[in-house]
Amino acid sequence: MTTLSRPGCLFCGIVSGDIPADVVLQDTQTVAFRDISPAAPTHVLVVPRDHHDDLAALSASDRDLTGALMAAATQVAALEGLTDGGYRVVLNTGVDGGQTVGHVHAHVLGGRSLTWPPG
Repeated sequence: MTTLSRPGCLFCGIVSGDIPADVVLQDTQTVAFRDISPAAPTHVLVVPRDHHDDLAALSASDRDLTGALMAAATQVAALEGLTDGGYRVVLNTGVDGGQTVGHVHAHVLGGRSLTWPPG
């Protein structure tokens, strides 16, 4: 599903500025902000400004925005100084995939050695 915003959506509230967040990057299509429960020294979430439930919905409806989301994640990694040591970008989709907020978002993780598989 895609809409400009969805009432009650946590990330739509952050995008609109109604819910405060530590924003590290924003442009016309995306907003990136620090995760409040970081799983690594650097843990930034990157979301599209428009509401899409998950990666499947986003990629089915707007491939350009899907690319913009990935480009923003790469830009966040550079801004956070992660490019030399490496970083991980994760998109969880659905309950079994570990998605806890129903607004597509990319996790940019780094600042330490990350193990595989991830838990």
